[in-house]
Amino acid sequence: MFNPNRLSLARKRRRLTGKGLAELCGLTAVTISRLEKGLNEPEPESLQKIAAALDYPIDFFAGDDVEEISTEAISFRSLKKMSAKEREAAIAAGGLGLLVSDWVEKEFTLPSVDFPVLVHEDPEQAAVDLRQAWQLGERPVTNMIKLLESKGVRVFSLSEATKNVDAYSFWRDETPFIFLNNFKTPEHSIFDCSHELGHLFLHRHQGPKHERGAEYEANKFASAFLMPRNDVLAHLPRFVTVDDIITKKVRWRVSAMALAYRLRDIDLLSDWQYRSACIELSHRGYRSDEPIGVERETSVLWKRVLSDLWSERLTKTDIADAVGIPVDELESLLFGIIRQETSAAVIEGSGLRLVS
Repeated sequence: MFNPNRLSLARKRRRLTGKGLAELCGLTAVTISRLEKGLNEPEPESLQKIAAALDYPIDFFAGDDVEEISTEAISFRSLKKMSAKEREAAIAAGGLGLLVSDWVEKEFTLPSVDFPVLVHEDPEQAAVDLRQAWQLGERPVTNMIKLLESKGVRVFSLSEATKNVDAYSFWRDETPFIFLNNFKTPEHSIFDCSHELGHLFLHRHQGPKHERGAEYEANKFASAFLMPRNDVLAHLPRFVTVDDIITKKVRWRVSAMALAYRLRDIDLLSDWQYRSACIELSHRGYRSDEPIGVERETSVLWKRVLSDLWSERLTKTDIADAVGIPVDELESLLFGIIRQETSAAVIEGSGLRLVS
């Protein structure tokens, strides 16, 4: 049976209006509208045209409803800059990610969720408490995505090719999800991971996260979680220069601007020194880029999953067909991981086991 919910999702994922899709497949905008509202069943020929225009398998349009991600449960930091098409496409990716997650969890036992229930009001203290609960001490996090996955967070990637989409997160029943756009620098993506961890940890039982206060709290949490106060104080001189910031930022794998902000936050820089540092960093190209950067993180969990599936001689196409989505959408969600020529080693601490 044709499912209008899936037509709407695929159209939004491809950033098309109803009129735009109609023009691509040679139908009228009224026809597309009626199909999406469930007022009509498409003729086989029309469905073939729609599937071809969207580059989605025909079978995709016959499944159950794809779970819709509530816009009240997520937040975008660049919401004012984001177009409706960008927002709808990013949220639609979340629905596809849930399909992938559901399919993988039938095949594998994934890491269980390890989120302590702590009473916290101050974001800085919340970051300290979570680090203690996870026994991280004050050492830098060497791989943020790997850490999150080991604690039961399902991390997917977004390929939105726009600076207006950073990341978003939500709880689905008792499982946390993060969708991360890798369009910006690796340092920016690492901070985004920590920012979304702040939302998951601080705002799990709150309402809409669009308020300015929630974004401020998540930023404060992310800064404190990635750059513990005592570790920063131990590794930077009392009088900090811009060269110090550029040299030392690699330790915490953050942007130069993020470290400068943290230094002001813990009173190693005055407001005047912070403004001067930002101006100098901007002149050196650190406003929107990181001339001296770190390696981009990717998923440890999905690499392990794909390695096991490939060992069973399942190709990307086989996996995409099993989930019922296009190959390009699968690649976009799984960090573009492709099959390696050499077999992957077992990744310790992943908690992943193939269901027998």
